[in-house]
Amino acid sequence: MDCKIIKYFLLVFFISFKVSAVEFDGKFIQGHFIIGKTEPDTKVKIDKKQVKVTNDGYFAFGISRDRKYDVVITLEKNGVKEKITKIVQKRKYNIQRIDGLEEKMVTPPEEVYERIKKENKLIAKARAVDTSLDYFKDKFIIPIDDAIITGVYGSQRILNGKPKWPHYGLDFAQKEGTPVKAMISGTVTLAEPDLYYTGGTLIFDHGHGISTLYMHMNELFVKKGQKVEQGEVIGTLGSTGRATGAHLDVRLNWFDVRLDPATVLN
Repeated sequence: MDCKIIKYFLLVFFISFKVSAVEFDGKFIQGHFIIGKTEPDTKVKIDKKQVKVTNDGYFAFGISRDRKYDVVITLEKNGVKEKITKIVQKRKYNIQRIDGLEEKMVTPPEEVYERIKKENKLIAKARAVDTSLDYFKDKFIIPIDDAIITGVYGSQRILNGKPKWPHYGLDFAQKEGTPVKAMISGTVTLAEPDLYYTGGTLIFDHGHGISTLYMHMNELFVKKGQKVEQGEVIGTLGSTGRATGAHLDVRLNWFDVRLDPATVLN
């Protein structure tokens, strides 16, 4: 075959691959969750991290609260590589002041430091799970009926005048004992009734490093290893742990990257 013809077909293939290889559902904004869709059997890297791709070409990732640099997505199929660079847009966050708290609610006593370290390891282990489940593709539902949102992602809390870590969840206020529903199907990777900071806590794996957390719960109706369907009642709302009132704090993660739950609930 003539070399010019071969070069032509290679060029057409490359252009076709480059133009149609990937689509994104989500915005490249700090804190956002993004689902990618590419051709089956394509290898995908987010920055330098190799991520799983479903048999039908879906993959998931997220952008941290304070990310300041671009996202680089690398696609590879049949020996052809393409890099896509996406600019990350910055957000402005709220500052929330809470005064009049007991000192133990602001700074934990030294005798509980070891407990906190152990509990943080449990949470980190649950968030590091990387299975091939693909529930992350489904549309999320709101976990509490008729709730009021009292806390948002990214806001920094100043407790009794002391700046603390940013808030990485979405707070739903309702009366204690209100049923809590699973926002999306998944497998329970952590079920702890009494963690120091978060009280009754559940973590679910939804595949590809995507996990959700439910915190400050009063009762837990599921256990570690259990498969849960979307909409299933998994427990009741409470004020356990270091909560300032009855509410549910839900969180969304891509491995150790904390994402804004509102980006999947809108």
